[in-house]
Amino acid sequence: MSYIFRSNLVFPSLIFLAICLMPNACKQKDQSVQITEENYTHSSIEDVKTLKKLSDYGMFDLPLAETKPKDGVLPYDLNSSLFTDYAFKKRFIYLPEGTAISYHEDQAFDFPEGSLIFKFFYYPKDFRQPEKDLQHVETRVLIRENNDWTALTYIWNEAQNDAFLTIAGETKEVAWIDEAGKNQTVNYSVPNLIQCKSCHEFEGKMMPIGPAARHLNKPSSFTTSTINQLDHFISLGKLQGITSAASCPKIADYSDTSLSIDDRARAYLDINCAHCHRPEGPAKNSALNLLASEKNPIAYGVMKTPIAAGIGSGGLKYDIVPGKPDQSILHYRMNSLQPGVAMPELGRKMAHTEGLALITEWISEME
Repeated sequence: MSYIFRSNLVFPSLIFLAICLMPNACKQKDQSVQITEENYTHSSIEDVKTLKKLSDYGMFDLPLAETKPKDGVLPYDLNSSLFTDYAFKKRFIYLPEGTAISYHEDQAFDFPEGSLIFKFFYYPKDFRQPEKDLQHVETRVLIRENNDWTALTYIWNEAQNDAFLTIAGETKEVAWIDEAGKNQTVNYSVPNLIQCKSCHEFEGKMMPIGPAARHLNKPSSFTTSTINQLDHFISLGKLQGITSAASCPKIADYSDTSLSIDDRARAYLDINCAHCHRPEGPAKNSALNLLASEKNPIAYGVMKTPIAAGIGSGGLKYDIVPGKPDQSILHYRMNSLQPGVAMPELGRKMAHTEGLALITEWISEME
């Protein structure tokens, strides 16, 4: 099988774009930096090989909007998904031939040089028919090269036949009908490259979020059997360092109401917040650790006074007050749309009604 994208990232007939990210440009405080074609090219990025069109990667059959991966491109999904203004998502991994992902128990896996991670964001026009009339908004690509990751974003055209590299991000109005039959709209924000890294930072370097054991440890949605997704990767020779998923960590599917409210709430906070709010993350100065594996209630916010919340505290005293969601900073910030207050800071223009209800119930039941 021949792909345009090779493991050494050399592309025939490739268009090169000079881009440069300043090492500290992606801290949370810098999310408002305005990137343009001019300052992007001249000031802030190391030279990285890129393609201007998503189709140029050669990883998906045409028409591209059907998101049918070529052989060797692996679909995957997560136990719980990050909320992005109700966008649906499809995820794929490409590994160069003869390579494999290396297992880590409590952080994102190590990927070989030349790996690609694709994430498609789209909306069905009617959520009651989620496979019909899809509106693709953006596709994000993570490229593994020189022991680091580069994040690129492609915005889909009106014809829905390709997506094009963007530097500065964009706002797009998206409309749909929700499961209750109500019309919804959002001014969807496609992130710029600084914003991409602000969520993907781990110990000062860029890191994927979803491809970690606790998120991938689930039955595969892409095989005819009910094999565990990690075991499937192992059987393909694409995951090394473990022989079975049996002992791997796992978080809950927060939408599964058959599970405990505590497991569901902790899973929600893990996937939506813990990429920043963890000891190695860009919000470590808050001393709030929202990983589901954290066992100390004070560390994940119970009766913890805020350290770096600023106006985000809303005048409240504690991150979580048991039994009192309306007195909890966590609840207040999740419910807000105000810049500087809303959490997560990026990736949403809407409050997540279902997620907020889950956290409200969780705090209300605390003793």
